[in-house]
Amino acid sequence: MLTLRKAQDRGYADHGWLKSFHSFSFAGYHDPQFMGWGNLRVINEDRVAAGMGFGKHGHRNMEIISYVLSGELAHEDSMGNVKGIPPGDVQRMSAGTGVTHSEFNHAKDQTTHFLQIWIEPNVMEIPPSYEQKSIPLADKQGKLCLIASPDGSGNAVKIHADAKVYAGLFNGSQSQKLDLDPGRKAYAHLVKGSLQINGIPLSGGDALLIENESDLLISGGNDAEVIIFDLSH
Repeated sequence: MLTLRKAQDRGYADHGWLKSFHSFSFAGYHDPQFMGWGNLRVINEDRVAAGMGFGKHGHRNMEIISYVLSGELAHEDSMGNVKGIPPGDVQRMSAGTGVTHSEFNHAKDQTTHFLQIWIEPNVMEIPPSYEQKSIPLADKQGKLCLIASPDGSGNAVKIHADAKVYAGLFNGSQSQKLDLDPGRKAYAHLVKGSLQINGIPLSGGDALLIENESDLLISGGNDAEVIIFDLSH
């Protein structure tokens, strides 16, 4: 079963310096029908104004992935990491027993546009840790590239969760099939452009909640960037 959720049906918060779409209940946005999907808890599509950002704040027992779309995100945390995250990089922070961090856009004239993703871990109270990897565009062009997984194979960051995360860029005749375990859940989030998944048309910001499916066929892309999650129940 595939359930389409349109981009405009997400939660939205405008804080001036931060404009954020919430795929699932978060902060002031609460919808009991969308508290998460499987072990996927948060997808926030954030746009951070030039010179602004999130001050120091804490997390615990959560796998947090940042996927930068444009601009650059400056990260600093209590583990001593001071990093810049450009488009094409995937950052993973395992909060574990507790971590504080800040995220800023230090550019003077450019908005930082990124996805913040939270996945519930399958191990609790582990020491916090950090990882960042660059994903070449060629690895995502016309195919799905594994960007996060439990074993961190290839260019994927290692997450302490029963989930796999794929990203792909599709245009024109490019297509790919992804096999799924119908006993698990999956979720597709279209970052930009348009494409079809199992014949269902999606536009930027749209998502599919997926269960009891054995495969997905991605096709008909027009400047499309998609992220697909293979999730536990």
